[in-house]
Amino acid sequence: MTKPDFKDAYQKITELVKAGPDDLLLQICTLLKQEVYHYDWVGFYILDQEKNELVLGPFVGKPTQHTHIAVGKGICGQVAASGQTMVVQDVTQVENYISCGLEVQSEIVVPVMKNGKFVAELDIDSHSPAPFTEADNEFLSKVCDLLTNQF
Repeated sequence: MTKPDFKDAYQKITELVKAGPDDLLLQICTLLKQEVYHYDWVGFYILDQEKNELVLGPFVGKPTQHTHIAVGKGICGQVAASGQTMVVQDVTQVENYISCGLEVQSEIVVPVMKNGKFVAELDIDSHSPAPFTEADNEFLSKVCDLLTNQF
């Protein structure tokens, strides 16, 4: 397994954002899943402020029944509440984890902030044990910063 080329992937995402296709978020999900071997499910959850819940947006990977998640519930809901990235290297160790499948072993969730407020998040599940590094965190934070104006 080769180390992911985050610099190359970031450049491709930057070009996508500049081009501004209608399905930008789906294209980013697809690119991330293709470019990084340990990204097995990649999707966006978007905040519905009125209902105080996350709504599943574009994603690639196995379908999930978790299309609506209350703010504060599970890893995604905790990120929505805190506005802070969460990296979970072993999902079995998280008390209120919402399982999307038995094969998921780890997860990283990165917030998209607009004017200092949480608006959406990038959720990535991995079937690999403890694959996420600080490089993943930095790369995905930069990707989410690019997307502020999409929400």
